[in-house]
Amino acid sequence: MKHPAYVLTMLCCTIAACSQPDVEQPQAEEGAAMIDCALGEGSQFGPDCLVERETVEGENHLIVRHPDGGFRRFAQLDDGRGLVELDGADQLTRRLDGDVLEISIGADRYRFTANVSGQDNQDSGADDAAE
Repeated sequence: MKHPAYVLTMLCCTIAACSQPDVEQPQAEEGAAMIDCALGEGSQFGPDCLVERETVEGENHLIVRHPDGGFRRFAQLDDGRGLVELDGADQLTRRLDGDVLEISIGADRYRFTANVSGQDNQDSGADDAAE
């Protein structure tokens, strides 16, 4: 039989590991743009995801933050295709409908405002995604 102090210590460590952090972690950087997304199989689109932009080694990246803390990273392409996935094994598919670029990856879907053929779009922080 294990010593009671050992059992109590292990129980306390288990409870501490499951507790919520005292400090709330921000969802996204200030200035992030809201986009419509549908996360998971059969979900409906809603304005639930935030997009941050960053430049890494001269390449434009978008980080799409999910409400549950998950995220996806995309690189913005200059060849007219819009975006390409940066992480993970899931294959990305694109569909352009007017000025909306819909990206599907795994069971998740995202809608970005696209700047097609030089049109001006200032609505979304993710504009110019299909340029």
